[in-house]
Amino acid sequence: MEAIEFGAAERWIRSRLDQTVATVHQAFADYRLDLAAQAIYEFTWDEYCDWYLELSKPALREGSPGAARGTRQTLITVLESLLRLAHPLMPFITEAIWQRTAPLAGVSGETIMRQPYPESDPALRDPQAEAEIAWLQRVILGIRRIRGEMDISPSRPIPVLLTHASAEDRQLLERNQRFLITLARLESIRIVAEDETLPESALALAGEMEIRVPMAGLVDKAAELARLAKERARLEGEIARAEGKLANERFISKAPAAVVDKERSKLAEAQYALAKVAEQEQRVAAL
Repeated sequence: MEAIEFGAAERWIRSRLDQTVATVHQAFADYRLDLAAQAIYEFTWDEYCDWYLELSKPALREGSPGAARGTRQTLITVLESLLRLAHPLMPFITEAIWQRTAPLAGVSGETIMRQPYPESDPALRDPQAEAEIAWLQRVILGIRRIRGEMDISPSRPIPVLLTHASAEDRQLLERNQRFLITLARLESIRIVAEDETLPESALALAGEMEIRVPMAGLVDKAAELARLAKERARLEGEIARAEGKLANERFISKAPAAVVDKERSKLAEAQYALAKVAEQEQRVAAL
């Protein structure tokens, strides 16, 4: 029997599908067909189509034979389950697609109507894979945000530097470098030593890790300063709102401790981000 390998992306999409199945069952139990439809829609477009189809490409193009087989199997089996999950809400189109999908997934039967409805299986939940893909998404979205704000063509390979990377960040980069280079269209990506002199760079944050794109030959100085000013204004607004809440004695005394702690964390994160934006403004102004 040929080996089949499931990477973090495959474990992640299966985990997310199981969470969606559980959400849909609860929505039906509560007679909330709108919430069931919303959960199916969000999984289909935001996770399966928007992310997993993209994450599958490196494994199919460059992965080992076992990884490619695991990816193909996951693509088709998740789709087949998703069609059964959506069938009560979209009977005709799911039937038509299922007739072509089921044989590829190894499922036999005359009609989707006689197939068992998906059931949640907590064994499929994979918090580690979900955390790994969430990290990958944050980095890719940070790079894409820099591209958009700096008006860099999506097809142009760019170098990326990472600073303040934790030991966990380093491990995640090692495992996911291929995905980052392919999906974010990178020329290179590397972690910078703490004592290394950094070139003037556009900045995005992924937690405490900094994503930097060197600006030489890429950046319009005036446009970048305008972008940073806009980001500074947004962060200052967040800080003012958070400080206002935390200065309100009624909020502090009546809100649950977890809510107050979350607000304090949001304030600290915004203050940290604002300091980084101020540093970036100084670097760009010096170009």
